[in-house]
Amino acid sequence: MVDKILQVNQLKKYFDMGKGQLLKAVNDVSFHVNRGETFGLVGESGCGKSTIGRTIMGLYEKTAGDVVYDGKNVHELDGKEKFHFYRQMQMIFQDPYASLNPRSTVREVIAEPLEVHGIFSRRKEQLKRIYELLEEVGLNRDHANRYPHEFSGGQRQRIGIARALALDPEFIIADEPISALDVSVQAQVVNLLKELQQTKGLTFLFIAHDLSMVKQISDRIGVMYLGNMVELTTSDTLYENPLHPYTQALLSAIPIPDPDIEESRERIILQGELPSPINPPSGCVFRTRFPMAMDICAHQKPTWQEIEQHHYVACHLYTEVGQSDRQRVPAINVNPKA
Repeated sequence: MVDKILQVNQLKKYFDMGKGQLLKAVNDVSFHVNRGETFGLVGESGCGKSTIGRTIMGLYEKTAGDVVYDGKNVHELDGKEKFHFYRQMQMIFQDPYASLNPRSTVREVIAEPLEVHGIFSRRKEQLKRIYELLEEVGLNRDHANRYPHEFSGGQRQRIGIARALALDPEFIIADEPISALDVSVQAQVVNLLKELQQTKGLTFLFIAHDLSMVKQISDRIGVMYLGNMVELTTSDTLYENPLHPYTQALLSAIPIPDPDIEESRERIILQGELPSPINPPSGCVFRTRFPMAMDICAHQKPTWQEIEQHHYVACHLYTEVGQSDRQRVPAINVNPKA
C-alpha cells in the first residue's frame, strides 16, 4: 500500500492586489506525495509552483483547500503541533545568498534551528552536529567560521541544504534550489540531494522550471500553468508520452546534445504572452496560446481525468467533445532518439 505523506486537496491561494483585484496564484490544485519519493513541480516563472511550496510550509495562509501532512491539516496546527511540524518539514530556498544572514557565520546559520528547537544543551554537542552536517553536504569544518559572502553560489546552496538538514526532517521542499547556479554546479547539487535521499530516507518536493534537470531527480512530475495543474504522471511517462500541449511545448524546448537530431526535430513555439493571473482567460487558461483551441475551451474549464494508469491531464482534447480535434493536432515527437 502506498504511504501518502502529503496530500494537497483543491488548494487555492489568492493575493489581494487592492481595488477589488485578486491575483490567483494557485487555483484548485490537487496532488499527493508518497513517502520516500521525489515529486517534481515544473512550469514557467509565475505559474504558482513556488507559492504552492510556501503555502504547504505555512509561510502563506491558504485561501481555500487543504494541505494534509502525515494525517494532519497543516493550516489547523497550533502550539506544540506546529512546532513539531517544522521539525519534520524544512525548505531549501531559491537564492542561496538572500536566504543566509550575511552577518552570521556558517556555524551560526546552521546553529539557529538547533537553538530554536532546543536540540542540544551543550555547545560542544551542537558544534559536533554542525561539523557533521557540513561534511554531509561536501564542505568541511573549517568553513564553519566563515561568512556567506566568502563562498561561491554552489557552496552557499550546500550551506542552505545543511541548515535544512539540521533538525533531521523527513520532508524537504526544494524551491528551485539550482536555478541560480551554473550548469556544472547544478548537477552536483542534484546528485547531492539524491545521495541524501538514499542515506536519510528523505521525501522531496522539488520545484523547478528546468524539465531536463527535474527528470534526473523526480519519480513523478506535475506540470503547472498559470496557477493550474495541467498534467501529472511518472517521470518516464511524461517524457515518453506527454499529453497536454503545454507539456509538449516545454519538452520540445529542451536541447538535445546531438546536432543531427537537434536540427531535424520539430519545435513547438507558443504564441502570445503569458496571461495575467489577475485576469486569467475563461475556460481553459492555456487556450490563448494554443492555435488548435476549440469553442469549448473558451467556455468550460477542462476536468482532471486519468487518461491511462497514473497519467492525469486537464485538457478538452481528451474528452469526447475533443476527439475529432485531437486527430487534427499534429503529432510532434518532442523526444526523438538517434
